[in-house]
Amino acid sequence: MARRTALVWVALFVALLVPVIAAGFSPYLAWRSPIYIVAGFAGVLSLSLLLLQPLLASKALPGVTPLLSRRLHRWVGLILIGAIIIHVAGLWITSPPDVVDALTFTSPTPFSVWGVIAMWTAFVACGLGVLRQRLALRFRIWRLLHTVLASVTIAGTVAHALLIEGTMEVVTKAALCGLVLLTSVWTLARLRVWDLRRR
Repeated sequence: MARRTALVWVALFVALLVPVIAAGFSPYLAWRSPIYIVAGFAGVLSLSLLLLQPLLASKALPGVTPLLSRRLHRWVGLILIGAIIIHVAGLWITSPPDVVDALTFTSPTPFSVWGVIAMWTAFVACGLGVLRQRLALRFRIWRLLHTVLASVTIAGTVAHALLIEGTMEVVTKAALCGLVLLTSVWTLARLRVWDLRRR
C-alpha cells in the first residue's frame, strides 16, 4: 500500500511539473517582458491545477483524508482563481486590445473564446463554493451546478490550451490536457453527481 501511494504521488508530481519545466525552455519566451512570462506561467499553473481539482473532489488521492481533501479542494480552487486573474491581468498589461477583444467575444482567434468561457464559469463555480452555506439549495442540486460549471471550465481551458501556440511545449501540453480530461471523466463517473436520488 505504501509503495502504491508513493507511485501515485510521484506520477502526479511528474504530470504537474514536467509541462512547467518544458514551458521554461519555450522559444516563445525569448525577448518577452517579465509580465508576459508571469502571465503565461499563470496560465500553465491554471491548467495544472485542473488536474488536481477532480482528484480532490473525488477524495481519491491516497494518504489524504476526506476532510483534508475537501479543504484542499477549496484552497486549490481559490489559488486557481488567483492564477486566472494574474494570467488575464498580465495579458491586459502587455496587450490591452487583445484582452478587450477576447472579453467582448470579438477576437478572431477561437482560443480566446474558450479561454473567456472557462474564466467566467470558473468564477461562478468558485462563487458557488464560497456561498454554499448561504445558498438555499439542496446539497445535491448545489453539487450538480458546481460540477457542471467546473466541467465547462475544464473543457474550455483544455480547448484554449490546445488551440493556442504559446508558452507550453506541444507534447507535454497535449499529455497534460489528456490527463485533465480523463481524470475529470473518471471523477464524474465515480461521483455520479447527476443522480439526485442517491443518498
